[in-house]
Amino acid sequence: MPATLRSSERRLSLRGAASDNPDMAQRFDLRRALLLALAALPFAARAQSATDTAEAWKLSVAAGPAFALGKAAERWAQLVTERSGGKVPVRVYPGAALSSRDPAREFLALRDGGADLAVGSTLYWSAQVVDLNVVGLPWLAPDDKDLDALANGDVAERLLAAVERAGAVPLALAVLGHHALAATALPRSPADLAGMRVRTFWTPLVVDLYVGLGAMPRSLSATDAHAAFRAGTLNAQDGTLAAIAAARLETFGVKQVVLWGANAECAVFAANKTAWNAWSQEQRDAARESAIEAAREVPALVRAEHDAAQNELSQRGVTITRLTAAGRATFAAAARSTYDKWAARIDPELLRAAEAAVTRTR
Repeated sequence: MPATLRSSERRLSLRGAASDNPDMAQRFDLRRALLLALAALPFAARAQSATDTAEAWKLSVAAGPAFALGKAAERWAQLVTERSGGKVPVRVYPGAALSSRDPAREFLALRDGGADLAVGSTLYWSAQVVDLNVVGLPWLAPDDKDLDALANGDVAERLLAAVERAGAVPLALAVLGHHALAATALPRSPADLAGMRVRTFWTPLVVDLYVGLGAMPRSLSATDAHAAFRAGTLNAQDGTLAAIAAARLETFGVKQVVLWGANAECAVFAANKTAWNAWSQEQRDAARESAIEAAREVPALVRAEHDAAQNELSQRGVTITRLTAAGRATFAAAARSTYDKWAARIDPELLRAAEAAVTRTR
């Protein structure tokens, strides 16, 4: 007798027995309901996937997904998971959560194993990777084309080599853009910065720049900065245009923004060396190829972010001024001592390559 027929007869006999026995009928109905409920579930919910069992890689980034750098981290994580067929899930930790909320310590977290992957700014990581300061040298690369020259070719290779010497595995580099200065009064010349109290991220190079121009840099939380602006004890804030827009500084009387090209920055994609050595070749390829693809998308993200911030600030009544080449030259001359101080700390061959690359764009 065929198996299907025997099964059919067995089900009929069970139903018959159940009709004569109320308890058995109740058990039969419960069993049938359970089987129907299980059948209704999607197969993926019942089958244990690889991402349920694999330990997720930890990816650190200082910015949240509202910013280009944070978007780049999310994209990198997505690409790694896709390339690995779901075998390598990646969890993104924004806001420098893996380095005590301190972007300046993010590279240490990556190097020492607090993170498996990280994408960070050359300005943030320059405290530990000194050669990365070349990107942010005052007015070395004030235009987008100058920064493109540093993020590609020989200079880019030397920057990635510096990251490797510092103890991480470099994977890709991308242009991030320039910092701007938001102030209660437009600084038209270096003399206008004398005595200006500026909130800035505590990057040694950036701090030295403002000190060299006669300003007084301050490291303040957002809450303290707002109170200081209200009290008139803070006059300006350094940061990307998107960060300035997000802070809504115009509500505190900060309605002038100058795009002066003083400090540039690039995004660095890198992996922890110990984790890298433990990964299979397939995993390494997924991490590297995904980093390269995500890095290619960063410039478009940055342009969109910059344009959106500029439009938003303009609609809020903020005046945005871009310094002319002559204006930048005046500020650069005033900051020359800071330039020379930090240039002396950078690998001479890297410095010459960076200066030559920028010169070729002019």
